[in-house]
Amino acid sequence: MAGKMAGLLKREKKDKAEAEGPRLRVMNSADAQNDYRVAVFGAGGVGKSSLVLRFVRGTFRESYIPTIEDTYRQVISCNKQVCTLQITDTTGSHQFPAMQRLAISKGHAFILVYSINSRASLEELKPIMQEIVSIKGDIEGTPIMLVGNKCDETTGRQVSTTDAAAVGKAWGCAHMETSAKTNHNIKELFQELLQMEKRRTMSLQLDPKKSKSQKRKEKLKGKCVVM
Repeated sequence: MAGKMAGLLKREKKDKAEAEGPRLRVMNSADAQNDYRVAVFGAGGVGKSSLVLRFVRGTFRESYIPTIEDTYRQVISCNKQVCTLQITDTTGSHQFPAMQRLAISKGHAFILVYSINSRASLEELKPIMQEIVSIKGDIEGTPIMLVGNKCDETTGRQVSTTDAAAVGKAWGCAHMETSAKTNHNIKELFQELLQMEKRRTMSLQLDPKKSKSQKRKEKLKGKCVVM
């Protein structure tokens, strides 16, 4: 356990040095075109990992396991080319602020997750939002989605849809409610986030819309014609 913590602290120190270094970096053009980075933030226990795992792997994990930081990749379409959607599931702990700052500085889009059963989890997103504004500067055009997870657990609701939507509007974010458990709005969340990107044409769908002639050729393929 001591060895693991030492490794995490070493990583945190390295990330802090990177995050606090010069903000102006030369980005490889191939990386800029082929990677699209989404950072997922939220308090511990709101279901960030469950939400990401449901989207990437189609699975749901009942037990809660605290995350330090995990990255998942999904192939998507970007400007009609194949590229990589890189999703960083960040820690809900306040012990690794440099890792959070680094995820923000590298991110192209952001998902801010709270639980509809915890008003405190919505309040905890405020400093994260402030950090995004501080690091990114002008966030106009940056896709940011405020997400109320666990919407299947309606009996303990503390945050109404109306209140959360008002907070999202004040922050300049879109708002959506999801349930990782029931798979409600999970794919729609990422579709909406990509559609908010105006600098590139992003889509979860790899294949472009096929023309009628292509469909006709595929329909006839493999069929025999008797003369």
